[in-house]
Amino acid sequence: MAQGMTKDAWQAFLSEGTRTGKVATVRSDGSPHLAPVWFLLDGDELVFTTGEGTVKGRNLARDGRVALCVDDERPPFSFVVVHGRAELSGDPASVRHWATRIGARYMGEDRAEEYGARNGVPGELVVRVRIDKVVAVAGVAA
Repeated sequence: MAQGMTKDAWQAFLSEGTRTGKVATVRSDGSPHLAPVWFLLDGDELVFTTGEGTVKGRNLARDGRVALCVDDERPPFSFVVVHGRAELSGDPASVRHWATRIGARYMGEDRAEEYGARNGVPGELVVRVRIDKVVAVAGVAA
């Protein structure tokens, strides 16, 4: 039977392995835009990077509303959807720091610096999502 996750459970779920998040932003005409992202949790906030000229970067600069979904596609299936508001920073030191940390998660510690150097450059942004709401369900098909 499906069951809701506790805060500790959904935070652990989001931090496990290299699951990719699917982030939804709002286009200027009100329609949704969806894109995959690599991310980390930092306390009660979710962090990812993006280019300021990308669709999601432009959308978030105009309208900070964001939702991110992460799921486990293996039976019995589980998912977490986070809703919140994004704050953007183009500070070069911060961008490099977060690009390196995210690179470590998804590419491994041995490639973290390489990823940080490639993505911690001018024109990139750190996106911090202040989490307002979470829907987290484990064992959907149990």
